Amino acid sequence: MIAVLAGLGAATMFAGALLSSSRSARLIGPFCVLSWVMLVGLVAIAPFVASSGRPDGLDLAGVAWLGLAGAGNVGGLLLAYTALRTGKVGVVGPILSTEGAIAAVISVLAGEGIGLGSASTLAVVAAGIALASARGDGSDSATRGGAAAVVLPLAAALCFGSSLYATGRVGADLGIAWAVLPARLIGVLVVAVPLAARGRLRLTRRALPLVVAGGLFEVIGFAAYAAGARDDIAVSAVLASQFAALAAVAAYFLFHERLSRVQVAGVVAIACGVAALTALQA
Repeated sequence: MIAVLAGLGAATMFAGALLSSSRSARLIGPFCVLSWVMLVGLVAIAPFVASSGRPDGLDLAGVAWLGLAGAGNVGGLLLAYTALRTGKVGVVGPILSTEGAIAAVISVLAGEGIGLGSASTLAVVAAGIALASARGDGSDSATRGGAAAVVLPLAAALCFGSSLYATGRVGADLGIAWAVLPARLIGVLVVAVPLAARGRLRLTRRALPLVVAGGLFEVIGFAAYAAGARDDIAVSAVLASQFAALAAVAAYFLFHERLSRVQVAGVVAIACGVAALTALQA
């Protein structure tokens, strides 16, 4: 039951982060959104990092992997926010959710084996991406964002997948706060500080609650997933991966987004493929 509740909680938080970021990115731009989200997240986890102390067994190689994980997360978020500025949540979100599948592919390229079931689900995910990126029927703005609404989230998923793989190489000995810290620290130092130094770190009244919510949702979602994974990795991972489906449904009602039937079929294929692959890998 803990894994179920935690997985659903993580999916809800990640969906909330996706929805809030899709609005804030259109108000202040992806770089400013990333800066504020990272700042909020860093402030939120700083007390936990300070109280937990340095993790045991963290050597220079581990620090390097954490740096790569943080850089991948930051790059992925920046690309995702850029895609959400013009693209639809119902298309961008499911493509982003393929990060786990991409991490599996990276592990295969690194020499790890993969079963027939995992290979088959990767094919399903690839087909789903192709369908989700198909042009709409032209009756509404289903095609807005153009190729960027597909290419950018794919690139973001590649970054996220690399980040997941790098985090996995460090091991499971890290506390939750230390696993979340690198991306927030890199985002603040590399993006937020230079923007502030140039006087370009802006924030509007409408965007303020959105970026605060986005930063908190990201941290709470990761913490919920980690808590659930301690009870049952497979259940927590499968449920958490459904954040894209939740976000797509919410965007339909909140933002009146419409997808063509082909795109809906692609989104469903991605959701099913990601869930199956996550279960197999877990």
